[in-house]
Amino acid sequence: MSDIFEDFDKKKFGWFHVKSILTTGIGVFTDGYDLSSVGIVLAIVLSSYGITKSTPGYVLYTSLIAGSALIGAAVGALIFGELARRGRKKFYGVDVLILGIFAFLQIFAINVYALIIIRLILGIGVGADYVMSPMIMGEHANAKDRGKTIGFGFGMMWGFGALLAAFAYMISGPILGVSDAILWRIVLALGAVPALAVVYLRRKMPETPRFIARIAGDKKSFEDEVKYVANRQIKIEGNIKDEHGFRYYFHKYRREYVAAMLLWFFYDQIAYAGILFGPTLIASKLGLSPDAWTYLMEVFTLVGGIVMLSLIDRKGRKLLQILGFIGMGAFLLLFDGLKSVGIVAAFPIAGMLAYGLGMHFSNQAGPGSITASGMYGVELAPTKIRSQIQSYTVASGRTGASLASFVFPAVFAAFGESVAFYYLSALAIIAAVVTFVFIPETKGSLEESSNEIKEMKSIKIAEDQPVR
Repeated sequence: MSDIFEDFDKKKFGWFHVKSILTTGIGVFTDGYDLSSVGIVLAIVLSSYGITKSTPGYVLYTSLIAGSALIGAAVGALIFGELARRGRKKFYGVDVLILGIFAFLQIFAINVYALIIIRLILGIGVGADYVMSPMIMGEHANAKDRGKTIGFGFGMMWGFGALLAAFAYMISGPILGVSDAILWRIVLALGAVPALAVVYLRRKMPETPRFIARIAGDKKSFEDEVKYVANRQIKIEGNIKDEHGFRYYFHKYRREYVAAMLLWFFYDQIAYAGILFGPTLIASKLGLSPDAWTYLMEVFTLVGGIVMLSLIDRKGRKLLQILGFIGMGAFLLLFDGLKSVGIVAAFPIAGMLAYGLGMHFSNQAGPGSITASGMYGVELAPTKIRSQIQSYTVASGRTGASLASFVFPAVFAAFGESVAFYYLSALAIIAAVVTFVFIPETKGSLEESSNEIKEMKSIKIAEDQPVR
């Protein structure tokens, strides 16, 4: 038998998996808080620093405040993608430490340039977490529940973080009446709490069995892991360490890897146009406050999450992603059409439903739980180069999100809303086609979805008996 990970893949979902989801998911929760909260308080931040629409460089300031963390995330992803080759556990916890420290430092930003720099460094922690968390989730998960594990632990936890950001804004502002000058600092700095709370738990996470076997090549430790997990005493024959390098795998499977990078690049342009500017630019068209907008969108997202959890491991990733991208593009076009003929202005509920359904397909019911949870980077790449491919897909996504933070408000201002929505809808349809043509179904064991099993034929289990 060459599939030495069968015991881990067949292990029933239990307390270890729950603890893994919570430990890794809290970091993603923090990401959702940090990246959503800035969209909620963006208008207040600008006003606090005396930046108005008549200020020279207004659009640039808006984009830099909204997008600096995204630029940092692209850098952080590339750095930690390389570091993770030396151990998943070794650097886990550093990501949320960066997140926590720099989230708190936002409260002391004396000017707009200081805030931009702080959020840029905070973004390094975000990018690191986007690489580490889905990868560790995936390498610890069983095959049957891996889609739900990553989809909930990464995709849905992000949405819960966004909800907390809206709640923090509502409690601090409308309910407690905190002044705007202090309100935005409190809302942004509260992102430090969940991040710092999980540092200890992350440092105690065990190394993944896949890293132990295929990168470290430590037979004894791997055999002990099997003994602990499956109560079996085994003896492995053959070299379990993967001796192939990045060039070997990239040459064979570059089409799938590049497609995964493109999909996240496309998705984040669409998603972050709504995340960063929905609470201000779009919500105002519907007569909603920033926090009310976030609550409304998260209702659609939560329903999408329920759909995802029920289908992702039964029907697979590919179908959900294709339908998600098509639905996203269609409802964005519908929203723009309703707005153009005056229906949104006359009946805001129609606009809310159209845009909300777009978010339903965009987020947890589709690519938000698959592409943007890092699932393809984890499932398409073998263990040896998984952290690198994951880092490239994350960096591609963050680049797309950064582009959205600069391009979307500029297009909005220069050409009008309709052109911006046409562009985003076109990206969604192109992404559906890329998924259909280039991405295989990836449910099942990681070794099968990544084709790593083909490289493991020389590995045999010589002894296989229960521990007495």
